[in-house]
Order: sequence, then C-alpha cells, then structure tokens
Amino acid sequence: MKLIIAMIQPHKLPDVKKALFDADVHKMTVTNALGCGQQKGYTETYRGVVHEVNLLKKIRLEIAVNKEFVDPTIDAIIEGARTGNIGDGKIFVLDLPECIRIRTGEKGGAAIG
Repeated sequence: MKLIIAMIQPHKLPDVKKALFDADVHKMTVTNALGCGQQKGYTETYRGVVHEVNLLKKIRLEIAVNKEFVDPTIDAIIEGARTGNIGDGKIFVLDLPECIRIRTGEKGGAAIG
C-alpha cells in the first residue's frame, strides 16, 4: 500500500480528477494549500503599495492505493496536471504501513478498496 500526495495548480484539478477517474481511481482527499517552490512568488501593487506574494495557492491531493494502482495513479496525475511550465507541482509516494476502515474494521488493502 502507498500514500500518494500530489501538489498541483488549482486550475488543473478538474483535469486531474478526470484523468484519475479514467484510470479507475475514485477515492481521494482534496485540500487547499499555500506554498512556494521554484516559482518564488510575484509582486502585486494594491493602492500604490507593493506587496510581495510568495505563498501561492495550490491543491493537495492525498490518495491511498494498493500496489497495482501506484503507477496508473501517478501517470494520471501527471497527465492531468502537466502544463510544461514551472509550478506544475510535485508528487510524493510514501509507504503506507496500515489502513483501517472505521465502519467495518477491515484492515490492509481491503480497507483501501
């Protein structure tokens, strides 16, 4: 079992969701996040005052998958999120030692579904 965490551009979420659904991955957690990377932010002028915006809006996806879904999930995220520009995001793949479904008490891969 793996936990896949992806940081993507907010406007790419519909494309990523469609690619994931096409790859038969339907369960995910989506969170709004702020962060910066290579983009390093930008400056904005509001009422004559220059503001430096260095934390940009991002979307954090968390998807727990069984081994056979790791590569299709990663490929779907890349397909949906890639623009070819700086700031497309990152994907982190972590080992998931245990998963328990609260409703039934199922453990392991059966709990992920």
